[in-house]
Amino acid sequence: MRERSGTPNLHESVGTMLKGMARLISRVHKLDRGRFLHTGTRIPQSIAGHLDNQAPVESPRAISRTSESDPVKHGEQQEGQHYNIPHQDLKTVFPHGLPPRFLMQVKTFSEACLMVRKPALELLQYLKNTNFAHPAVRYILYGEKGTGKTLSLCHVVHFCAKQDWLILHIPDALRWVKNCRDLLQSTHNKQRLDQPLEASTWLKNFKTSNERFLSQIKVQEKYVWNKRESTEKGSPLGEVVEQGITRVRNATDAVGIVLKELKRQSSSGLFHVLVAVDGVNALWGRTTLRREDKSVIAPEELALIHNLRKMVKNDWNGGAIVLTLSQTGSLFKPRTAYLPQELLGKEGFDALDPFIPILVSNYSPKEFESCIQYYLENNWLQHEKAPTEEGRKELLFLSNANPGQLERLCAYL
Repeated sequence: MRERSGTPNLHESVGTMLKGMARLISRVHKLDRGRFLHTGTRIPQSIAGHLDNQAPVESPRAISRTSESDPVKHGEQQEGQHYNIPHQDLKTVFPHGLPPRFLMQVKTFSEACLMVRKPALELLQYLKNTNFAHPAVRYILYGEKGTGKTLSLCHVVHFCAKQDWLILHIPDALRWVKNCRDLLQSTHNKQRLDQPLEASTWLKNFKTSNERFLSQIKVQEKYVWNKRESTEKGSPLGEVVEQGITRVRNATDAVGIVLKELKRQSSSGLFHVLVAVDGVNALWGRTTLRREDKSVIAPEELALIHNLRKMVKNDWNGGAIVLTLSQTGSLFKPRTAYLPQELLGKEGFDALDPFIPILVSNYSPKEFESCIQYYLENNWLQHEKAPTEEGRKELLFLSNANPGQLERLCAYL
């Protein structure tokens, strides 16, 4: 897959790669036995011991994969294994939301495989036992950078889609507060700003994921767009979505109407709603947007953010709210921050309290072994020492079992 001259050992290959990865390695400590190369963190002894003591009781493929592609049927038996997302689900459930580096893997491997991990299984169990007569419960996935929060959220989105829930997925809330173009004064509220391009893009993806619902759900009031166009009471919700797609200037208002109608009608029992927001802390952070006079625009001044904040309140029933916290979406926050109170700040924490926190950690021994085996099967790891115990230990040492760092290290081997 990747050409190279000669056969340098694994340590030399990784060492060469690390020199150019300033983001991956912030500072280099003197190497000490048992210490992680660039953070001074000790190697997870549980995984190191597992590599020493493991016995080959299963075939490599049985370790890394499960044949069960329906997330509804996932349980402890599949923990640590990869499952394949069917191609049709990839198009309809994930028109957006999958991380860029994961999409690169999908293109390279010609398959989309997610690892079944414990945080996602815990959340799936909660969702299976949801009481839809009660207010929507908020779940927050949190953890250090690169631990797999976004992919755990995608696993939950896939589960709910297969259960025929309506999916309201915001794949990256940061995009709504950073580098947005063509801001317009809101026609609905002069104190707010519309983001027509971001709103129109989201509506297109929302339509792809939920087209079967858009003709069934009827709006409960009349909406006037201009002197000549309006959506009558009792019209399909799809007409509002189409209005926002074809008349981009109306897209932000259309998003607000969609969210209001779904929130209002979710208690009917005709459908269940999953609100899934990746990087929800961006809703209470600082924006990079400025007015013509260079003054900073606050997030609550953006109509999309204003409406999304209302959607993550638990003052409605008939669904669930699953959120992730993102260091990437935390503008002006310390890089090491990852706890809810650190990333949300007092205002955001108070707005989302109460919630159920779910920690997404680095790989367990079983998950680490499964990931390495999956990369070997797909020829993503080609170095001659990669399949050996020595090679595995060195990859563990360098990655600290962090999924994101391990993926980047293996990309160079």
